[in-house]
Amino acid sequence: MRKALVLAAVFVLAGCGSSTRTTGRTASGTTTTTPASSAPPATTTSPSALQAEANSAAAGDIPDNQVFLVFRNSAAGYSLKYPEGWAQRGGGKALTFRDKNNIVRVVVADGKAPTAATVHSELASLKGARVKSGPVRMTIAGAPTLKVTYTTVSAPNAVTGKRVTLVVDRYYLWHGGKRAIVDLGTPVGVDNVDAYRLMIQSFRWR
Repeated sequence: MRKALVLAAVFVLAGCGSSTRTTGRTASGTTTTTPASSAPPATTTSPSALQAEANSAAAGDIPDNQVFLVFRNSAAGYSLKYPEGWAQRGGGKALTFRDKNNIVRVVVADGKAPTAATVHSELASLKGARVKSGPVRMTIAGAPTLKVTYTTVSAPNAVTGKRVTLVVDRYYLWHGGKRAIVDLGTPVGVDNVDAYRLMIQSFRWR
């Protein structure tokens, strides 16, 4: 009888230990609560390559009269201009803006300043990505930045078999122990150079 009571107490204590919860804030400032066991650890692993969707309607050029808004991400500590009307997905340290196959993604994580060697290593592990150029050193808002360009090909459309090739400019930015990777993707044949230049040049650490 005594042995049974001891075992029961052990199981109760184990169950209580797994219920510990941690709190955080989303990009909008709303407090969230997450079980400690499911909270992902901080990582400096490079995010996956952007992928277009073959079943998505073709994306056109961003018009010259496009209105841009400023997105302020207090959780990840940055701000960035984005085209008004684009869908936002995610939050916190991983966010995507999208208009059909025009895609912009920002991923922030703790990490050291990247080097050309570490960028080469990360790109080599990206599945489905074909590096076209870089890394090239440049400066954005007075901060050192590395830029690479890669392409990816979508899965075939289930009906037509059509694939969409995405050209992606990836920027590595860092500040105060944090690193941001910004991917700006556009389908081949679509010209978003000016709009994407405006967006990346608007990036500011906060």
